[in-house]
Amino acid sequence: MSSDTDKHRALLGALKDAQGKGDGAFERAVTNAFEHVFEHLGRLNDHVSLGGPDGEDPHLKAGESPTLR
Repeated sequence: MSSDTDKHRALLGALKDAQGKGDGAFERAVTNAFEHVFEHLGRLNDHVSLGGPDGEDPHLKAGESPTLR
């Protein structure tokens, strides 16, 4: 977890350092930060999703008929 915290600090630092530079650095820093957020959201979705990571239907429960969905 500490490496993730370090990554967060680095992303925030890059955003702060890039503000007002006008050389595209801020846009790159924002893109990097959002990519990291989307990685987190993907892992969270995989963790809480009843289906698979690609959005397929949730797995059937024992005795559940697929025609009742």
